[in-house]
Amino acid sequence: MSNEFINFEKLSRQTWQNLHRKSQPPLTEAELESIKSLNDRINIQDVTDIYLPLISLIQIYKNAQENLSFSKSIFLQKYISKRPFIIGVSGSVAVGKSTTSRLLQLLLARTFRRSSVAMVTTDGFLYPNAVLQERELLNRKGFPESYDMERLLNFLDTVKSGQSAQIPVYSHEIYDIVPDQQQTIAAPDFLIVEGINVFQSPQNDRLYMSDYFDFSIYIDADVQLIETWYLERFEALLDLAKDDPANYYHQFTTKSKDEIRTFAKHVWRNINLVNLEKYIEPTRNRAELILHKAANHKIDEIYLKK
Repeated sequence: MSNEFINFEKLSRQTWQNLHRKSQPPLTEAELESIKSLNDRINIQDVTDIYLPLISLIQIYKNAQENLSFSKSIFLQKYISKRPFIIGVSGSVAVGKSTTSRLLQLLLARTFRRSSVAMVTTDGFLYPNAVLQERELLNRKGFPESYDMERLLNFLDTVKSGQSAQIPVYSHEIYDIVPDQQQTIAAPDFLIVEGINVFQSPQNDRLYMSDYFDFSIYIDADVQLIETWYLERFEALLDLAKDDPANYYHQFTTKSKDEIRTFAKHVWRNINLVNLEKYIEPTRNRAELILHKAANHKIDEIYLKK
């Protein structure tokens, strides 16, 4: 184990799955299929082996958060209002963050039946394409400087204070912020924040998004696997866009398969891989838990912070 993981307990899949009493997952195969990303692979066995123990661990952290809040209120001799339990989910493009986040949202809602569980993606805090173009940052979309980090941190601060907030909506179909559309986050019990940048520092280096998290997860995999998954996803997006001229990816559907493959590899190597190696992966050890994926998106190792 490298020094990066010296502060983590490494667990095999078999060890991890034995940490939770076997029970029936609170969802069906059809529900699981409906929340999967385009080329992600996950089945009910994965839910039982990986995600049910994870929900049990989150319960432990939530109980600890509530106990700490109660003790603080006694110490300060004042009432501390209820605040949401915030979970950050990070990792590379195409590694499966969205599937993990949607699955967590569903499982938490079924486990904590009287609780509201909201989910946001940091894509909504990207600057609109017009702004990125004006700043000559369109080719660096997804890099730290392409996000309105001040707005993102203000949102987290508002929600952490127990207040409702409105945020922009991003669409992968138009590859941009949707004009005049907002998502309302109404003081949830749980908030899942998913994005490639959730452990990165803002421009002033004084505050981290992770300062607001009560629990955090990094989805990890070997770079070669992530590249394969990215190329598969790119082709799947083109397949969805072929009959929709309004879709951003429709413009690529007239190209040959070789041209598409060459273009997608260029985007991966010159944008996504650079972003991963320079800005995303270096923040990996800020997570509380690292889920490492092998081939076919199979989680084979788990790293839990000591």
